Amino acid sequence: MKILVAISKTPETTAKISFTPDSKALNKDGIQFIMNPYDEWYALVRALELQEKFSGTVTVINVGLAENDVIIRKALAIGAADAVRVNAEPTNSKFVAQQIANYAKDQGFDLILFGKETIDYSGALVPGMVAEMLDLPFFSFAHFLEIEGTTATVTRDIEGGEEIAEAQLPIVISAIKGMAEQRIPNMRGIMMAKRKPLTVVEASGDDKQMEVLHYALPPDKSEVKLVDPENMDELVRLLHEEAKVI
Repeated sequence: MKILVAISKTPETTAKISFTPDSKALNKDGIQFIMNPYDEWYALVRALELQEKFSGTVTVINVGLAENDVIIRKALAIGAADAVRVNAEPTNSKFVAQQIANYAKDQGFDLILFGKETIDYSGALVPGMVAEMLDLPFFSFAHFLEIEGTTATVTRDIEGGEEIAEAQLPIVISAIKGMAEQRIPNMRGIMMAKRKPLTVVEASGDDKQMEVLHYALPPDKSEVKLVDPENMDELVRLLHEEAKVI
């Protein structure tokens, strides 16, 4: 079985976020970056479990610059066989999806796995775009995946419940909690990662279809106001005049 796992670099979950003076980019000073947890804990680990069960290979792909090699090497340390980095700044979701699709289209992957979203943008756009570009079945927010022969059984969350579906490989999946359990790279894996291949390819296609005009932090939380349960008139007034829907 040949599996591709897309991984992203994101700020550490407790990082204090600020922007550059022109408010058009993240201020990276003092921020520690990590592999996106949904990609690492669920997509990558489930791919490795399938590799162990059926043999085959797991390749990780990342769209980014050389500074991303640290997180790519972590994926190799956890167990991926090899890695590909598309040498470009990931400016928008469509550009990232196009780079992944361009690489994957001729590689014969049986399965392409993503985390459900990145923890910085939370857009959940790239997996579906890649599936569309490759004309493959797509299952979002999957928390169970089993494969028998060339048939995949997927259980995914839907509004009010869950859905169980089957599809013939190849397919694209975005994974959520429940798909697998986090793995910690051991010393042997860390040492082996240094010798595993990391191929750098140049980007193709146009990345100018979207431009960030302005980033802004959300407003500070307002003061909590307590209302006497007997004073319904005041509660109604506050709801009408001061409450904001977010």
